Amino acid sequence: MEKWVVAAKRADFNSIGQEFEIDPVIARLIRNRDVTGRDNIRMYLKGEIEDIPSPWLMKDMKKAVKIIKEKVSEKAKIRIIGDYDIDGVMSTYVLLRGLIRIGADVDTYIPDRVADGYGIHEHLINRAEEDKVDTILTCDNGIAAVSEIQLAKEKGMTVIVTDHHEIPYKETENGREIILPPADAILNPKQQDCPYPGKNLCGAVVAFKLISALYEEFGVPGEELEDFYELAAIATVGDVMDLQGENRILVKEGLKRLKNTRNPGLRELIRVNGLEDSKITAYHVGFVLGPCINASGRLDTAARSLALLNAENQDEAAKLAGDLTALNQSRKSLTEEGKEAAIHQVENTDLKDDRVLVIYLPDCHESIAGIIAGRIREKYHKPIFVLTKGENSAKGSGRSIEAYSMYEELVRCADLLIQFGGHPMAAGLSIEEKNIEKFRRRLNQNCSLTEEDLQPKIVIDVPMPISYITKNLIRQIALLEPFGKGNTKPLFAQKGLKVLDAVVVGRNRNVAKVRLMDPQGTVMDGVYFGEADEFVHFIKDRSSVSVTYYPEINQFRGREDIQIVIQNYC
Repeated sequence: MEKWVVAAKRADFNSIGQEFEIDPVIARLIRNRDVTGRDNIRMYLKGEIEDIPSPWLMKDMKKAVKIIKEKVSEKAKIRIIGDYDIDGVMSTYVLLRGLIRIGADVDTYIPDRVADGYGIHEHLINRAEEDKVDTILTCDNGIAAVSEIQLAKEKGMTVIVTDHHEIPYKETENGREIILPPADAILNPKQQDCPYPGKNLCGAVVAFKLISALYEEFGVPGEELEDFYELAAIATVGDVMDLQGENRILVKEGLKRLKNTRNPGLRELIRVNGLEDSKITAYHVGFVLGPCINASGRLDTAARSLALLNAENQDEAAKLAGDLTALNQSRKSLTEEGKEAAIHQVENTDLKDDRVLVIYLPDCHESIAGIIAGRIREKYHKPIFVLTKGENSAKGSGRSIEAYSMYEELVRCADLLIQFGGHPMAAGLSIEEKNIEKFRRRLNQNCSLTEEDLQPKIVIDVPMPISYITKNLIRQIALLEPFGKGNTKPLFAQKGLKVLDAVVVGRNRNVAKVRLMDPQGTVMDGVYFGEADEFVHFIKDRSSVSVTYYPEINQFRGREDIQIVIQNYC
């Protein structure tokens, strides 16, 4: 059962509204996103690229730039080793394009999800030695590769790590001991002594910061960095980073440019997905374009997504974009099958009593474990790990809830795991099949989640009568975009609405259209997406209904009408 709560954060909303020429409701929405102080509010509403921090603030940036400058001068061979997800692909492309621009001898390798696994492994170090690689540059990985980087150093290679994942540590009698790889330079803002203010950057933005510093050092015109904004935006949204501060500015700027991108591959991907005439939003990146880029790393090889970005002509780009879109359709089908199998396992075993779910689907493609975990998390509102059978061990991904730090809990189970890494909200791991049940029991024994933690909370920004909604207010709400993690789409609520009419529409009967009237007599159209028959059955049996909603302007045949999109009801 959902628990509806109203955000009760305080501020002088009228004063803020007057100062920034916004409705007090908008001021309240901004406060609810923990933006306080005049400077931060201004940055939130009007922040530009000039407002983002200097790359030179990042620990080891000067060291990394000095090393790369020397390697370019020496014509030393540099290899970028990335990752197979959307952030890894974008990171790899950013570094590749930037290093080519400054004259580096550089190539790339994105590990195969199945054959290589995540990040740097010993065989990749050996391969680099065979190929006479002088310098390895990681992106979106490397921070946990202690032994692998030690091997590279023993072979005489230079190693620069660019990463954004949590800094590895172990618990000792004397407290937490940080474990860093012996790289020549480490760019990761999550390092405790890193002065860079933005700690929640994706891997591609860390890579972008390095290229920004290198361009400055090599005298490359600053405007050439602009083509990287859209790449940073795609990676930030695709890797589900908080859309706050620098991230929000980069995503805003990147989305502006994405519609008219100069990259043939991205242009064709937009066209193939029927978005060429649409305003590209964070939603399109997160749920349409991004999954296509991710699909190659899941079901084939991420090298195909990198090839799309590197495509030099329309024909090549169109073929690759079509292939990736088709792969994504296959991924959707496999995901649905895996989700149903996971639900069946939970509902028909004693797993349903666990506070932390560990689901083993040996026949599931390991690449979609994370997506399935996300879907199951949404259904049960519990931390969830989905494991699949790999070549030599079980592999899997986890998705968490706000009250449960997944990475910290994996640290407590490190003795049962072969390898792991991640964030508080998501993680990846490999484990021997025989240890899966032990892992499940340990997680649940250690779990301190309460019933309240496990109860989904619907946080309402403003209890607002529908009579207050105007087209001007809706246009002001657009100032808060892009929406996503850390900057959620506003949610309003009203109770006591009378249902005047309700009908289910759509081929799949997943849309309900309603007409509602509030106690003051204001009548408004509403739309509900989901289990439409269930929704209509519920509201028709009641004299009044309470809803949470988001207001929008519905454009149809040249007319603009206000309607509400209903999210929850009771």
